[in-house]
Amino acid sequence: MRKILAVAAIAAAAATVLTGTAQAETNPACPGAGQIGSTAYVKNGSTTVASVKQYAGCGKNYSYVYVWDSWIASHGRDFVLRTYVQTRPNNSNGYKTGARGQQELWSGGADTLDVCTRAHGEVDGSSYFLFAKTSERC
Repeated sequence: MRKILAVAAIAAAAATVLTGTAQAETNPACPGAGQIGSTAYVKNGSTTVASVKQYAGCGKNYSYVYVWDSWIASHGRDFVLRTYVQTRPNNSNGYKTGARGQQELWSGGADTLDVCTRAHGEVDGSSYFLFAKTSERC
């Protein structure tokens, strides 16, 4: 019985790591960055595809996009992510493009703490182009 429980615990831990859930929302460039503002949701009709968030830390702003496991399970990984910090009038800062099928993506650090910003995230599939923006933070 203990062996079965140990195997189940290892499998659950491996599943968490493989889905990216355990690593989500830890900025590799600034691990102490914290979310500012509310989360925006990339939608396809009423279905949630991804989350978009804005972070501040280490003297910079960052945008972040994360594709939900449920979207990947039903649609696969035939998509590319893009994200950036947007300033007025629609300037892109820290623009990044992910690899095909990459589940999460951080923008580069944007020197925008002194201006109004929002995070912009895109999920670009072979048969769809979806995006969302967070509310503006000043």
